Amino acid sequence: MLQHLHVKNLALIEEAEIDFTKGLNILTGETGAGKSLLIGSVQLALGGKVSKDLIRSGAEYGLVELIFDLERPGERQALESLGFDVEEDQVILSRKLTGGKSVNKVNGETVTAAGLREAAAVLLDLHGQHEHQSLLQKRKHLDILDEFSRDSLGPLKEDLNLVYGTYQKVKGTLEDFVLDEKERKKEADFLTYELQEIEEAALRPGEDEELEAVYLRMTHAKKITETLSFVHGETGYDEYTAAGERIGHALKELSQVTDYDSQLQGLMDQLYTLDGLLNDFNRDVSDYLSNMEFGEEAFQQIQERLNTINHLKEKYGRTMEEVLEYGEKTRKRLEELEHYEIRIEELKETLQKAEERTKELCTQISQVRQQRALVLEEKIKAHLIDLNFLGVEFQVHMERLSHFTANGFDDVEFLISTNPGESVKPLAKVASGGELSRIMLAVKTVLADQDDVSTVIFDEIDVGISGRTAQKVSEKMALIGKSRQVICITHLAQIAAMADSHFLIEKQVQDKETRTRVRRLSETESVEELARILGGAQITQTVRESAREMKTLAAGKKC
Repeated sequence: MLQHLHVKNLALIEEAEIDFTKGLNILTGETGAGKSLLIGSVQLALGGKVSKDLIRSGAEYGLVELIFDLERPGERQALESLGFDVEEDQVILSRKLTGGKSVNKVNGETVTAAGLREAAAVLLDLHGQHEHQSLLQKRKHLDILDEFSRDSLGPLKEDLNLVYGTYQKVKGTLEDFVLDEKERKKEADFLTYELQEIEEAALRPGEDEELEAVYLRMTHAKKITETLSFVHGETGYDEYTAAGERIGHALKELSQVTDYDSQLQGLMDQLYTLDGLLNDFNRDVSDYLSNMEFGEEAFQQIQERLNTINHLKEKYGRTMEEVLEYGEKTRKRLEELEHYEIRIEELKETLQKAEERTKELCTQISQVRQQRALVLEEKIKAHLIDLNFLGVEFQVHMERLSHFTANGFDDVEFLISTNPGESVKPLAKVASGGELSRIMLAVKTVLADQDDVSTVIFDEIDVGISGRTAQKVSEKMALIGKSRQVICITHLAQIAAMADSHFLIEKQVQDKETRTRVRRLSETESVEELARILGGAQITQTVRESAREMKTLAAGKKC
């Protein structure tokens, strides 16, 4: 569960810390006090989008930190399967914002925003203000049914995902391969010409680089020869001023005095070494010059060979390796065209097997969905009645698509009738905003038994409801709070009265600066806050008594 929330330097929040408890945690406060900002902070810590102007004015950075205690065995296993280290059954998610950028961490290890979202999805389910609107999207209905049927559908959907991928790939290959006789002959002739052009060139990997080096040397042969001839003369022994001749003369002079001082022998040895190195260098230059001789014919042959290679590169690839690879692909394609009928039959046979297996899995998945849909209908209907939908009818309508998908061939849509005697119709045509909120709450309650997430956050689930309906919603929230931690922002006293822990979000002005703070209320303070919600600007003793009675009745409902 979410044990601790720490927010620093975000908009109106200079710094706030909340220690949540088990059961139903309720947050209330005046409009504009910062309730939405608090939920927005949680969304940030869960990998949501970052806004540059979110950091508090004058602050260098913003920070959100969530500390979770792991209470369900599946949570640790799921996190470790994602590659996160878990120690002492505690997980810390943090996000530090600086100038529109963020540093995201899970247990001190830096992760991407996507990694943060993956970890958060294991630990927490956040129901935003407008999430109930997703019920108007028919594709969401299939997701809900499959989530409810997860234990039965999981392995089947994994198998279908693999088989359907093969089916689509083979189908695409077959569609690309189907050619009439005229097209096949035309393609074969063209590929034969290309392959022949590549094979006749008899290319050798690395040949182009070798030839380009030789061509460069030949192109600058005159300059190389002139330069090396000069160097050979300057370092040789034919001229009195040449380096080799001068070193030889120096050796002769030095040898005449070495008998007078033993240390001079070391200098003599060094000069001998220089003479030997220079002699070797001069001989290597001479050898190089002797190999520089080549005819015009050899130069032309190299030039023509390079032209051939570069021509093939322009047509078939940027490098020799790519040209050779293209040739190999062309050869394989020609073999396919030569054995066209056989290849077609092979593809058709493979496609038929993949299609049969896909159909088989889709059928099995559909059968599971049909069975689970009946159970889901009854459960959601029961919860809707609890939520003050009297005479409600709810159906999970399924139709078969004309094609396969990665999710099977079922098209699912929720139908509802909220008034006795009326036929069921799609949610989008019947439900109002307040009704959608309650329907989503019913769905969340049903899925709670299927879900391993230990914390659920509801941001203003009470939109569009009041009176007895609000009371029913509060009882449903308390019911969910018995099996997992619930955190809820609300404007309704009926829901706030059910709180196991009641927190007040309030705005204060200090030193001409507006700040938002959050504090946990005592039992007496909670009654006072309920009275504020009930009575508005003027709180009378009668309103206080009503608030106190509401708390007493709520306590009785939770027993």
